[in-house]
Order: sequence, then C-alpha cells, then structure tokens
Amino acid sequence: MSQLFSKANMEALTSPLNLNNPVVVQVLGICSALAVTAQLEPAIVMGLSVTIITAFSNLIISLIRNTIPNRIRIIVQLVVVAALVTIVSQVLKAFAYDVSVQLSVYVGLIITNCILMGRLEAFAMMNKPWPSFLDGIGNGIGYAIILVIVAFFRELLGSGTLFGLQVVPQWCYDHGYVNNGMMTMPAMSLIIVGCVIWAHRAYNKELS
Repeated sequence: MSQLFSKANMEALTSPLNLNNPVVVQVLGICSALAVTAQLEPAIVMGLSVTIITAFSNLIISLIRNTIPNRIRIIVQLVVVAALVTIVSQVLKAFAYDVSVQLSVYVGLIITNCILMGRLEAFAMMNKPWPSFLDGIGNGIGYAIILVIVAFFRELLGSGTLFGLQVVPQWCYDHGYVNNGMMTMPAMSLIIVGCVIWAHRAYNKELS
C-alpha cells in the first residue's frame, strides 16, 4: 500500500493541481474554457469527462506501451482516446442529455485536447500503469478546477445565477444592479483565465 502512494506517485497526482497545472502553468486546453464555461453545470461535466478520459487513456497506453510500434504510437493513442470519448459521450446522452446538448461538439473535441495527448506522450509512454493513472487524474482535476473557477464568475456575474438558480437577490436589481452581459461572451473566459494565471503566479513566485 505504501508503494502505491509513494512520494513519487503522490507528486504525479498533486503536482498538476498547483505547480504544474495544465491550464495556468502549461497553458493547455484553453479552447474549452472559451466554449463550456458560460454556466457551472456543463463546466463541471466537461471537467469530469476529461478527468475520466485522461486517467483511463493514460492507464491503457501505459499497459500496452511496450507493444506499440513507435511509428504508429500517435495513431494508437488517438484510437484509445476516441474510444473512451465515444463511451463518455453516449453515457452523457443517456443520463444527462440536456448537458450533452449544451456541450455539443466539445465532448468529441476532447479527442484532440492537447492535455490528453501531452500526458500520453510525455508520461504514460514512459511510466508504469499506476503512476500514469494518478497523473491522468491529477491533470484532469487540475483542468476541471480552472474550468469551474471561470464558470463560477461567468455565470454569477453574467446571469446572476449558479447552476441555473437565481442567487443575486431581486432587491439588487430593484436598486439598479444589472448583469454584466459581457461575461456571457466567450472572450471573457480568456480574461478570467488571465486573471487566474496572474493570481497563481503571484502566489507561487517560484514560477515567475
């Protein structure tokens, strides 16, 4: 048990949550922050989907890494990711159809998410299955955290709601408060991500 949660394994899990976050440090997966963060619910679902796919694609590629011919390794990686994305997409359509519609084509575009392909190539192809699985979970959660932060501010300030429920009191509107319509525009997600990166770098000065 101690070997399963050794220092190296725990670092693979926790490093992407902060000092090696795939979004704010490596600046990967930014495009989906534009598309799915207008509301919290689809952002959370997208984050969970990417976490599941990253973890299991890392695991599968690590298990078969020694049998994959080098010249077709990218094709094999894409096939594994595409299969997992198809499964997740079908599960969403079966059990969370409304969210699936909101996410639209962006679930399918997880196949080309640079976080997934980067972890497969940089980690899973060179490490054992368990560390690779933990690395996938860590990077997926690190990505999901940023999506949730961006979606929280965009939905709250842009619509006055969270999870579709009104949280800004009516008396605020009665006294002149107006929702910031710009927050519902995709470009605002980049500005919020930029603010998160600034705050992250200011807190973690060793990254500067």
